[in-house]
Amino acid sequence: MAAWAHPPAPNHRHPLAQERVPLMHIGLIGLGKMGFNMRERLRKGGVEVTGYDRNPDVTDAASVDELISAVPAPRIIWVMVPSGPITDAVITELSEKLEPGDLVIDGGNSRFTEDQKHGDLLTGKGIRFADCGVSGGVWGLQNGYGLMAGGDAADIERALPVFDALRPEGERADSFVHVGGIGAGHYAKMVHNGIEYGLMQAYAEGYQLLASKDIINDLPGTFRAWQKGTVVRSWLLDLLVKALEEDPGLQNIDDYVEDSGEGRWTVEEAIANAIPAPAITAALFARFESREDSSPAMKMVSALRHQFGGHATRPAK
Repeated sequence: MAAWAHPPAPNHRHPLAQERVPLMHIGLIGLGKMGFNMRERLRKGGVEVTGYDRNPDVTDAASVDELISAVPAPRIIWVMVPSGPITDAVITELSEKLEPGDLVIDGGNSRFTEDQKHGDLLTGKGIRFADCGVSGGVWGLQNGYGLMAGGDAADIERALPVFDALRPEGERADSFVHVGGIGAGHYAKMVHNGIEYGLMQAYAEGYQLLASKDIINDLPGTFRAWQKGTVVRSWLLDLLVKALEEDPGLQNIDDYVEDSGEGRWTVEEAIANAIPAPAITAALFARFESREDSSPAMKMVSALRHQFGGHATRPAK
């Protein structure tokens, strides 16, 4: 029998790897740091993707209209652009151009309060809407993404092949959750990022304490020794070690640290609901303080943000 007559052995490493026929065809608007890698992972997972970005070097379609024409109806269009006015503009444009039965998924970092507004705009025209918090940063292409979806159960079920292609291999429940209705996915991602603030701050303060003590002779080795067998081991700790290997004294990084907005939103929610969140609040305030005084701890926070999310760092003064 000819060799080509034998189908390849199934690949069990990922639920959708090496499919011969695309499971579905979706549109993806926004091919920046996250969107570009997500397009690649989706394609590797068996999902056909037509992407649009204003950057002609990465786009598949010349316009949103061309993207919509390329995707078969009923369409799924994933939006992966910066939160705020840009997301508003894209959702508004799609509301005017898509057809009833199409589904829009906002996978950016929109505030959960915006989701209901976007959902109302689209559903008023018969277009479905869901939101999805996405975690994984620049490592998502290689490792997969953690996904937190909000929306109607039927819409989430319809998009499961997309979520499965994006998430890591293994049990779906370990990296994907349908959190609740519209807005729930972004709310969960907001809290996730607030926790991330606190974790990074704790590691960074520990780094500064160790770096300030002259009896510590091997600072990178200390953190490396924590990577296995200790209760503080984590992916963030692994990235901290990687940052120190690349720049042992963090000499090339300024201590100025931006905040993406989700830490602020988490603190605002804590205040609105009278829920004490001192660690997350202190971590946010430490970022504000970093913009005024020199701090080794905040250099480490900046280094960690660059490691997991590709966020820009400022060169040391």
